[in-house]
Amino acid sequence: MLNPWRLRLLSLLDTLGTVRAVAQAAHLSASTVSQQLAVLERETSATLLERTGRRVRLTPAGLILAQRSRAILDHMQAVESELRDLGEEPVGLVRLGAFQSAVHTLAVPAVARLAGEFPHLDVELLELEPHESIPALRRGDADIIITTTDLVELPLGTDLDVVALTQDPILLIASPEHPAPRGPADLANYADERWALDLPRSYMADLTLRLCRESGFEPRVAGRFRNYLMTLQHVEAGLSVALLPALAVDRRYRVVTRELVTPVNRTVAAVVRRGSPSRAAVNVVLDALRPER
Repeated sequence: MLNPWRLRLLSLLDTLGTVRAVAQAAHLSASTVSQQLAVLERETSATLLERTGRRVRLTPAGLILAQRSRAILDHMQAVESELRDLGEEPVGLVRLGAFQSAVHTLAVPAVARLAGEFPHLDVELLELEPHESIPALRRGDADIIITTTDLVELPLGTDLDVVALTQDPILLIASPEHPAPRGPADLANYADERWALDLPRSYMADLTLRLCRESGFEPRVAGRFRNYLMTLQHVEAGLSVALLPALAVDRRYRVVTRELVTPVNRTVAAVVRRGSPSRAAVNVVLDALRPER
């Protein structure tokens, strides 16, 4: 009998590439992961791994089982959900990943509404930026994600289903004392400013760098913050300017916002794995996120 937990470890190895990465994702030691994969080989009577130097890689048999494991685990989860859903009430756990500014504007309101309507439905909310949430969805660590379809480094392929939620304009944020003229902002006029950026290789950091470079300058970085509230505080104090999505602008902070001369919008969407068995609990969360008609 194949063990679902060991199948998930094998699937993670196919996705992440190394035993160390699997161990970190599963919160286990590398030796434990190796031991469990060895047990899986004995259970299947097949050679699933081969060593190349100090690393291991999947054999053809290992690749086949890793790919089948995703479908097996999805099907098992769907069967468990169907058994719980016999009373037609969505129940069980749904893991919802959302980027920071979508957590309080989209995810929390939807989860709060569901809590009152479906008391046996558990929604685990995970803060995941787009570059984190798309891989998490693909490897099965999230059931639904709220992300942007504009992340060119990680395109949404045919393995995913996308439900558009809203358009989120990118705004220039400055302190109220900033002498910039009113009206749409031309980024070229901010070439000499100090800038607050997100962490390197994140969606907003890469977007800010690209837009500044297209305007003919390299931004002088005065701070990097994963938390948008810290960015707003830095800007409010007059220490920087920044580009932020409109969803991230908290009106409790004294900042001014300017649309861009050349408008930039990100498409915010809910995304699920295509082909995974339908679960009532997942569907009801997805419906709660959809914009009202």
